[in-house]
Amino acid sequence: MLVDSHCHLDFTDFADELDDLVARAGEAGVGTMVSISTHLSKFDGVKAVAERFGNVWCTVGVHPHHAGEEGQDTPDTLVAMAAHDRVVGIGESGLDYFYDRSPRDRQATSFRAHMAASRETGLPLVVHSRDADEDCAAMLREEMEQGAFTGVMHCFSSGRGLAEAALDLGMYISFSGILTFKNAEELREIARDVPEDRILVETDAPFLAPIPNRGKRNEPAFVSHTADVLAVVRGTTRAHIEDVTTDNFFRLFSRAERPG
Repeated sequence: MLVDSHCHLDFTDFADELDDLVARAGEAGVGTMVSISTHLSKFDGVKAVAERFGNVWCTVGVHPHHAGEEGQDTPDTLVAMAAHDRVVGIGESGLDYFYDRSPRDRQATSFRAHMAASRETGLPLVVHSRDADEDCAAMLREEMEQGAFTGVMHCFSSGRGLAEAALDLGMYISFSGILTFKNAEELREIARDVPEDRILVETDAPFLAPIPNRGKRNEPAFVSHTADVLAVVRGTTRAHIEDVTTDNFFRLFSRAERPG
């Protein structure tokens, strides 16, 4: 079994074929999926997908792209919404200096509110970081000093420094279809070196479809391609990657229930 630890099943890309998409995931050996929140204003749609399928869970949070209009100043709303029994994590939140679609001070404030919500609820934080390695690492360290929380660096494509900082703080690293791209050799070297008990896999669907589907719309079934490459990079078997990443997922996202 594989787990797609990060996808966006509420997006309109999937609106007309959710049943088929979840069925295809099962046929590819993907037994559990987490549909990730990007807007609080659209959380009802995220929650509805998780309520519809027994093997789909969800998170609650505001993507840094939307921190300008929906960013949180305190953890209170996040904590209240996280009480729903299908919510297994907080986020995604973090810093995105590549697109800079929200003011950086609002991204930072909202990121800190999400970290506080993770600390208060005990649910893992799903971290988005792009072109913000130093600030992201510094903020994670600062907030960990206020009280520990757990989390995952999702769709990791940053440098080794951020990976090591996150690992030092007890966080997990999740690899997406980017791992399969021809120009991702540095990322594959990082994936080779991450401790076995800290690795997850994901799609970030509908984005970032792995080779051999690059350029197409991504979906949870395609996480199998990332797992294949991860096995090669780490010099192990696909079955071992399935076992390790699934065990890691349920250890981190402890509110989620294993199928059957």
